[in-house]
Amino acid sequence: MHRNRNAKIVATLGPASADRETIQALFEAGADVFRLNFSHGTQEDHKQRLDTIRAIERHAGRPIGVLLDLQGPKLRLGTFAKGPIMLVEGAAFRLDLDTAKPGDQKRAPMPHPEIFNALEVGTDLLVDDGRVRLRVESFGPDFAETRVIAGGAVSDRKGVNVPGVVLPLSALTEKDRSDLDYGLTLGIDWIALSFVQRPEDIVEIKSIVKGRARIVAKLEKPAAILSLDAIVAETDAVMVARGDLGVEMPPEQVPAIQKRIVRACREAGKPVIVATQMLESMVTAPVPTRAEASDVATAIYDGADAVMLSAESASGKYPVEAVSMMNSIIAQTEADPYYREAIKASQTTHIPVPSDAIGVAVSGVAALLNVAAVVAYTSSGYSALRMARERPQAPIIGMTPRRAVARQLALTWGVYPVLCHDVQDVLEMSDWACETAKKEGLGKTGDTIVVSAGVPFNTSGTTNLMRIAQIN
Repeated sequence: MHRNRNAKIVATLGPASADRETIQALFEAGADVFRLNFSHGTQEDHKQRLDTIRAIERHAGRPIGVLLDLQGPKLRLGTFAKGPIMLVEGAAFRLDLDTAKPGDQKRAPMPHPEIFNALEVGTDLLVDDGRVRLRVESFGPDFAETRVIAGGAVSDRKGVNVPGVVLPLSALTEKDRSDLDYGLTLGIDWIALSFVQRPEDIVEIKSIVKGRARIVAKLEKPAAILSLDAIVAETDAVMVARGDLGVEMPPEQVPAIQKRIVRACREAGKPVIVATQMLESMVTAPVPTRAEASDVATAIYDGADAVMLSAESASGKYPVEAVSMMNSIIAQTEADPYYREAIKASQTTHIPVPSDAIGVAVSGVAALLNVAAVVAYTSSGYSALRMARERPQAPIIGMTPRRAVARQLALTWGVYPVLCHDVQDVLEMSDWACETAKKEGLGKTGDTIVVSAGVPFNTSGTTNLMRIAQIN
């Protein structure tokens, strides 16, 4: 079931896509990876959806990736005594830790001491996704006196963002730790970590996961952009979470930041997902706006590994249509002759190591000989990732004896993951690669393929071999 496209689709499951029939339809429409958003629903809800995905996977005979998205810390105001209040520009407003006393027109509880510990005079606090802006004039360990810079209505439990400040708190809450442990027992493939501010946040979760899943760093804080290269180096993949970035940064800066993140991931050979509001109007309409279609296409032209649907597939009226539309936009974009020129122009520099040398060689041979497919035989997924970094013209078959690796590769640009048995020598690997290409409909008798692998086999990070073979 090859998609005939390179970029992948991540579809979020939710109330509108919880049943077997809809999830099956989403997969058939083009979803490669399913996202389980643990900000909503119970653990049992997500287990039922995961069980359904695995049943579909067994029926289809094709690995399907599953991404568990942790909620992360949510900074919120407390409650108000008499319902919503209206803050007027220029008014004074106090925030403090006193949750026993409900808020009013002059003050509100904010039960997050870590925020007060990180404040400076002049710091802006954004309430309700930036609809209300407060500027700190004075503060202490348990209070902040602010001035309303942009007024508006404020009600119970509205979110608070502190742009430009590294908050002294872990990206993992107690809820996240419980959800993480639960997800790992279920065999989740990818874990998305919210509220990443620094590379140490990735180190912390990796020490818990211990290789049982791959990590996606969600970049939604300005502080993370300041440590972009270090975070990319530490994580397994990145998500450009444009929604929160657009709250904490001026919206006009988000497109440039998106391109910068995609380029950094291309450079490192790490999968990158562009997410949030990609086909937002399809939550309520059967077709997207032209601007949304262009937005998806831009991510594809930039070389993103995957694009993601959130509310469109989780709670919208047209979940299957949204996936189908995204699939069509990707296919149409990649069919544009300029697409290959754009990908080639955005190619990053190489590291003088055997794996990159093999990747460059395979990509060059694939273009010169017009091969049917390139095959990466990989135990850890490393060979396939380095191959995908080069964005070859031929489809990449990621052959692996490990089911978890096959599912993880479902997120990577151009990789068609196939589960296979362990091979003992180069000749067996070559024969099996030819048989797999033919079986999967990616090649026919007489076609040429190029195979890469690491010798000795089953040793991670040893990509050092290239072989040209002909399908019998």
